[in-house]
Amino acid sequence: MLSRAALLSAAQRTSVVALARGSSTGTVADRPVRLEHPGKVRMGFIPDEWFRFFYPKTGVTGPYVFLAGLSTYMFSKEIYVMEHEYYTGLSILIAVVFAAKKFGPGMGKALDKDVDAYEQEWNQGRLDELKDHAVAIEAEKKEQWRAEGQLVLMDAKKENVALQLEAAYRQRAMTVFQEVKKRLDYQVERQNIDRRMTQKHMVNWIVNNVLKSITPDQEAQTLNKCIADLGSLAARK
Repeated sequence: MLSRAALLSAAQRTSVVALARGSSTGTVADRPVRLEHPGKVRMGFIPDEWFRFFYPKTGVTGPYVFLAGLSTYMFSKEIYVMEHEYYTGLSILIAVVFAAKKFGPGMGKALDKDVDAYEQEWNQGRLDELKDHAVAIEAEKKEQWRAEGQLVLMDAKKENVALQLEAAYRQRAMTVFQEVKKRLDYQVERQNIDRRMTQKHMVNWIVNNVLKSITPDQEAQTLNKCIADLGSLAARK
């Protein structure tokens, strides 16, 4: 029992160390599960499965009868000679069985405690690594969100620049319109002034010529005629 527990603990330590080394490529499902209790044995060292193998055919006493018959056959045929080494081995076996029964549970608990410590240390390292990866993933998501924000900000800047260009274009178009309007207004005003001056000059010329063409006799006749018209108009009223 003690030897099985020691071998099982050593194998589990090896598997835990190997799994800790390959944690970067393995998954949680690949992690071996440590047995809580070793397999059941009979007579201190014979596995219980060997006895159960005989039960369907020989019953419960079959394995013991087979063991007794095999031992008797080996002893009677001197296949296994009971010399002084046999008694030495028998004494060692008794001492081992006693030590396994006496110290085995405590040593098994100590070994299990060491294995649990190794497993807890490995599991804590795995959890810390998962936590670091989760933090890195969140940081990466935040950076991606910020990158998307930069794209939106870039679109807003492009739209702002387009609006500024449109405002500058409209301002310059208005400036051109106002300058052209000023020049056109100047031309219109100039033509109007030329027309008024021409009309005034023509009216003055006509009046002066008409006044020059009237003689004093014509002026007296016209004045008398006007007075007579006014007198006739007054008589009618």
